[in-house]
Amino acid sequence: MRSPVLERTPASAGRATRPAAIASVAMAVPDNVVTNATVADNAGVTEQWIVHRTGVHERRHVSDGERLQDLATAAGRAALEQAGVAASDVDLVLVATVGADELLPNAAPLVALDLGANRAGAMDVGAACTGYLSGLALAAAQVESGRCEHVLVIGADVLSRFIDKADRGTAALFADGAGATLIGPARDGEGVIGHIALHSDGVGAGAIRAAFDDRIIHMQGHDTFKAAVQRLSESSVEAVERAGLELDDIGLFVYHQANARILAAVGERLGLERGRVIDCIDRYGNTSSATLPIALADARERGMLEPGMNVLLAAFGAGFTWGAGVIQWG
Repeated sequence: MRSPVLERTPASAGRATRPAAIASVAMAVPDNVVTNATVADNAGVTEQWIVHRTGVHERRHVSDGERLQDLATAAGRAALEQAGVAASDVDLVLVATVGADELLPNAAPLVALDLGANRAGAMDVGAACTGYLSGLALAAAQVESGRCEHVLVIGADVLSRFIDKADRGTAALFADGAGATLIGPARDGEGVIGHIALHSDGVGAGAIRAAFDDRIIHMQGHDTFKAAVQRLSESSVEAVERAGLELDDIGLFVYHQANARILAAVGERLGLERGRVIDCIDRYGNTSSATLPIALADARERGMLEPGMNVLLAAFGAGFTWGAGVIQWG
């Protein structure tokens, strides 16, 4: 298996002063487990229908009084502890989310406060399900340029606030959770974050919407499915080529956990063995901005990540927004 070669990537040439890497990954999910039986009763479907259409067996929802801020802080604190980095040494906190606890303030400054990151800048990143990947690209650029030494990137969403429990298309899918990664300079060239290509097409904006007046997610499932499979497949090939690699050089494909049928369709289109595509949507559902770091943390816990392994990250979300990149696990 070949390793990513940054100098082969034209977009990186002459720009990065030092490579960035993921130093740690952690996750936090609510204790409240919502089974398919509960969702099926409210949505008027069977438990088997939910599994067949989404691949979800259970998901987590926050309890009364539990905040997105709490989940994001818990994931961020675990990532810092794992990396052995003090919160006071963090230069920037990025929280990717579609729904902070209040319209103002954003989630990031509250999370930074809870963590004790008292000298860090803080901002939210809004790109729907592509939010974490967008935040990772921003963080890597800050470290590469030398503007930051440590950047905490958190994906966190509490989508149970924005679902119609009678809507089988969304109630069965969406869930709550947070995942976090600490980004810093690569040590001895290990764990390098390669180029992350991000794209958008506002023509598809109507397929996934949530307006201020009703604050409910409305999704055109068929259109979203087709676009997600196409864009995730295209961006996977693009990311691998820009890294100077081939699909066979990727040890693990970590896709946004949107729907198990989407994961299967992308894997089939690219000719990937099922064991190389992580699927944790069965236990956690679709947590939007949090799915990539949660999937990474889950993969690490299950022993699916090895030092030096090439890992592809790719996401697709409302907007439409999408993107992909290759990292080397350090």
